[in-house]
Amino acid sequence: MPEKLTTKQRLGIERQQMPEQDAGARAANFAEVNLGFTEQLALLEAERCLQCKDPRCVRGCPVGVHIPKFLNLLAGGKIAEAAKCLLCDNALPAVTGRVCPQETQCEIECVRAAKGSPVGIGYLERYVADWAQRNNHLPEKAAPTGKRIAIVGSGPAGLTAAGELARLGHDVKIYEALHKPGGVLVYGIPEFRLPKQIVAQEVERLLAAGVKIECNVIIGRTYSLAELQAGFDAVFVANGAGLPVFMNVPGENLKGVYSANEYLTRINLMAAYQFPKSDTPVLHGKYVAVVGGGNVAMDSVRTAKRLGAEQAMIVYRRTQEELPARAEEAHHAADEGVEFHYLTAPVEVVGNEQKWVTGLRCVRMKLGAPDASGRARPEPIPGSEFMLPCNVVVVAIGTRANPLLTATCPDLKLNKQGNILVDENGMTSLPGVFAGGDIVRGAATVILAMGDGKRAAKAIGRYLAQKIV
Repeated sequence: MPEKLTTKQRLGIERQQMPEQDAGARAANFAEVNLGFTEQLALLEAERCLQCKDPRCVRGCPVGVHIPKFLNLLAGGKIAEAAKCLLCDNALPAVTGRVCPQETQCEIECVRAAKGSPVGIGYLERYVADWAQRNNHLPEKAAPTGKRIAIVGSGPAGLTAAGELARLGHDVKIYEALHKPGGVLVYGIPEFRLPKQIVAQEVERLLAAGVKIECNVIIGRTYSLAELQAGFDAVFVANGAGLPVFMNVPGENLKGVYSANEYLTRINLMAAYQFPKSDTPVLHGKYVAVVGGGNVAMDSVRTAKRLGAEQAMIVYRRTQEELPARAEEAHHAADEGVEFHYLTAPVEVVGNEQKWVTGLRCVRMKLGAPDASGRARPEPIPGSEFMLPCNVVVVAIGTRANPLLTATCPDLKLNKQGNILVDENGMTSLPGVFAGGDIVRGAATVILAMGDGKRAAKAIGRYLAQKIV
């Protein structure tokens, strides 16, 4: 056994850098950008953890991963034990290790962040999760309870709840509207950031744990929520918030305007980037403008670059400091040649006589007083209008709840935005029906949806235990 390092020795280790594809090469392919740690890099980075007595990093994790424990096991070379520890807390670690914004959650709470770089928790989570997948490592499972649970949606919230409930011994069945499981993980996040094979392997692990998945089923059309209530002991609704929001400016109905949902779904789920090998086409714009500044906008603009755009542009009404996208994603986009037009807001989509997009009429903005979100409110500068030439526009300014399911359940209480209302246990106004993820909180991150799924699973477990009594 190697000797344990002192705190001083740990503090002397610099944060290890994630190997990645060359920016010039990756801008022309859909292979994963980040290449992952080697075992040597992973063990060295794990040694940087100071094993704090009060691990604030755990409180910063929405799914409550016991970070110091799995890092300590990893640093000691006990990778199988580290994987077991990680999988007990996180049903989808290979996913969160790639797309979770650790820098604003667990890593920002790391004490090392106060005077330098935090421990690369996300990179290490990815390393251990990938090791677990390669070695077919499965979490332990309790004895069958005989209780049946239906889950609506196979996105991050649904998959997490399914994994937790299956581990408790319950019989779990997921109903997915699309033809592949994974929800936003397969239709919304590009291959170069989250390979679909990774999602498929995470799903396979759940199937091996006994979870059943039926695709091409729309709850609210194929089956009603009432039918699920009648056939199962509990229901968890996690169908996301996939209805796109548009800018509400003239010209948005012109040919060449996509919602980010449609654009990314065509490319990610339907493999339009391989057309005509795949059946689904997508426009390959020479000049592509993506409106928005979040992770979805970054995914869209980096995708446009890979489809051959000479100019792939972000149009964002605030400054770089307010950009809501992950810093790593914005950095990768800039390295790949994406142009950023800050303090710029579209006021009209302009087209030609054939109704094809030819440009965005924009106005320059300045930042004023803070708005309800606490960020500086963008205000138009009079007389600053200008034309931004483009032939494809992708609108990536958010999504909202799709009423397909909720409209068929008049007793299901909603807020004014159309999201499902739940109590402190995640239960809706319908007894035994729980909900979580974006359908409750609105468009948010993968890890927050997973946190909802984990909490709902615990609440469902308590609910079923009360029914048994």
